[in-house]
Amino acid sequence: MLVMTIPSESLKPSMIYDKIKFPIFVVHSDDIIFVDGILWIGNEVLDDTNMKGDTLGLRRLQSPMKSIYPLKSMIKSIRALLDHQGKFYIDTTGRFFRRIKTTKAELKYHKILRVEKKDIASVLWVKDCPYPFTIDRPLDTSQAWAGLLYRSGMPWLLYDTASKKLKDSWRKI
Repeated sequence: MLVMTIPSESLKPSMIYDKIKFPIFVVHSDDIIFVDGILWIGNEVLDDTNMKGDTLGLRRLQSPMKSIYPLKSMIKSIRALLDHQGKFYIDTTGRFFRRIKTTKAELKYHKILRVEKKDIASVLWVKDCPYPFTIDRPLDTSQAWAGLLYRSGMPWLLYDTASKKLKDSWRKI
């Protein structure tokens, strides 16, 4: 029997948001081991890499193992992950990771220039930003300001919207 631990790359304390493949799922423990192609959490199977499939869901459906760990909470975006209080997650490719907020990101407010309503989303164009941001709902007409998180000095993520300009601040990510 081959016993391995999870590769240290997937457990780095500093999150690399660009490597996460959404959706991700909440895991309630970091007591996991990787044995013979199966990722175990306690005595339940979290992922069975012996099965064919590019996603965690396909491999879990095909697994002949009886005891499958229940994934009850799904997170669809970085913004939702920032709000979530958990620490341990697995992404759709099967990469287990621990989130520790270690970096500060500036939160700056920009005037919303225009909103393009699409079939299933809205596209926001904001002042002093060369690219738009997408939200999955119609924007209330009272919302005139967009709070953007900055990473490496560049606008990165739409954090929130407001009816009036709020004071610039920061968030831990």
